[in-house]
Amino acid sequence: MNETETAKPHAFALVLCPGFSQLALPLMTEPLFVANWLTGRRLFTWRTLSTDGLAVPSSAGPAVPVDAPLGPDDEADTVLVAASFDTRRSEADARLLAWLRRMSRSAALLGGIETGSELLAAAGLLQGRRVAVHWYNIEGFRERFPATMPENRRLLVDGRHASCAGALATMDLMLALIQRHAGSETAAEVARHLLAPDDLSDMPAPAPPVTTSSDPLVARALDMIGDRLGEGRDCAGLARALGLSLRQLQRRFQAAQGQSLDAAWREAQFARAHQLVQQTGLSLTEISVTVGFGSLEAFSRAYRDRFGIPPSRDRLQSTRASVFGPPGVRGKDRATAVRAPGNRTERR
Repeated sequence: MNETETAKPHAFALVLCPGFSQLALPLMTEPLFVANWLTGRRLFTWRTLSTDGLAVPSSAGPAVPVDAPLGPDDEADTVLVAASFDTRRSEADARLLAWLRRMSRSAALLGGIETGSELLAAAGLLQGRRVAVHWYNIEGFRERFPATMPENRRLLVDGRHASCAGALATMDLMLALIQRHAGSETAAEVARHLLAPDDLSDMPAPAPPVTTSSDPLVARALDMIGDRLGEGRDCAGLARALGLSLRQLQRRFQAAQGQSLDAAWREAQFARAHQLVQQTGLSLTEISVTVGFGSLEAFSRAYRDRFGIPPSRDRLQSTRASVFGPPGVRGKDRATAVRAPGNRTERR
């Protein structure tokens, strides 16, 4: 019998972790509601859970009430773990990790929303699995969970495991799960009512800003810079590898990127350094070598100049930590302004 013809609805357990994206919750629940509404049937049910049953603070600040705490007798057909910032705090929650392992043994499909996949990996449930990871988190994910296969994609469904890289990809994942359990026709109609694009499941996720360019040769050079960060800024060597003079390559960069080759290389160093500082347990000495700084002292000084805080005090990816972004979006004047919940700013 087709699953959509059975009387028992497909049950979702939505686990909210501190710092989760407030946008994620309606993107998970609204497609399920619309599927039930359109078909006139109770195809899906869902409950929101937290470790202790208390309201969970979101990345935007407000705490969101949940239906229940995690329990030893919980059952669900699909478990989705929603997280965004401060995942280390949840990784230290032994009760949460044990609950996830138990739910995995009960044959539930497990899914990670944004950095919720980090919690599944921390529980040892993603070994040998492909995982959709946000482009900004993929370096840290790969370093911390080497037995997994992270990919820069919007979403992935790999057997009994699902993942999405975040934001609007959450809705794409829900539509894929609706299709899996209620059929293509229902999923397409839900997407039509929600004005969702037809199919984004195979669309690659965006590349980091520092690796994109309208000039194909410059784009290739940016990729090569990423591979050569540990060698230090050797602009002349890069030009030779591309078959150009240094002057020619510098002109192409200025025309395509609006900045010098040296500045682009420096920005690539900061992009990688920022990821490794906030998302991994690598020592600052290891990071300084990996991104091509001559010494830890030089790295720490440059990092503080760029982000307004020394790397030793910036080791967690949280809403209160420094933010990396293109200069046009996040200028130097914001380097020491740290966002706090409720749209306040604090200075460290």
